Amino acid sequence: MAAARLSGLGADLADLVLPSACAGCDADRVPLRFGVCARCASALEALTPYSTAPVPPPAGMPPCTAVGPYAGALRGVLLAYKEKGRHRLAGPLGALLAVAVARVATPGRPVTLIPVPSTASAVRERHGDHMVRLATHAVRRLRTAGWNAELSQPLRALPRPDSASLDVAGRAAAAESSLRIKDARIRISRRRPTMRGTLIVVDDIVTTGATLAAVTGRLREADMQVTAAAVLAATKLRGGRVPAGVRAAAAAPPGPKVSRSVPRTRGDWRASAG
Repeated sequence: MAAARLSGLGADLADLVLPSACAGCDADRVPLRFGVCARCASALEALTPYSTAPVPPPAGMPPCTAVGPYAGALRGVLLAYKEKGRHRLAGPLGALLAVAVARVATPGRPVTLIPVPSTASAVRERHGDHMVRLATHAVRRLRTAGWNAELSQPLRALPRPDSASLDVAGRAAAAESSLRIKDARIRISRRRPTMRGTLIVVDDIVTTGATLAAVTGRLREADMQVTAAAVLAATKLRGGRVPAGVRAAAAAPPGPKVSRSVPRTRGDWRASAG
């Protein structure tokens, strides 16, 4: 674990001081304090969250809101963050995740974010739990905007096969069998946990919805009732729907009423490091 932390720290330092390609499109080399090119920054800042679900949705999947489709600049920065070690993208990506959370949470009520857990091997490979990092930044942005927000990690993930090799039924079975409630006392006594307010499961990408359904089911077994899920991106696989009015690169700024509930800060991608 210590070696993973040191390796992750080295990646962060390199990300800070060395020039790199745009995290969104991999085309232009830009100073890392910007992280993405101007075109990708504009596209990311204009993303508008929308309700999404695979067709058909798996049993038990909660209502889900995505920041945008898994394509273009959003796909690029997610891959750069998860697979290329550009951990400093967690800040602006976490801010986007907070926008999706605010879309499904109830203003004025406490909100608890529950990140989908990563397996131990994934944590080692990515030098940390990428979803915990994102959820932490999302909580910070929500709190800055006046929300009573916190992070909770009641689940752990056991090793499971690569989902890319599985069909829909296989993904659902693997996701369900890999999840465990951490606290044995809750698992055995089924007593009500001390979580407050609205529970929102957060993840990076939704594809078949199997993972979100499995997480929700495990939490329900421990008497934790999930209200909704918020993700950064939704794939178009299997007919996932994107409303016709959603535009990933050219959306009007939110009006005053929306701005009070959606903690969006323009310029995240221009001011933050890649």
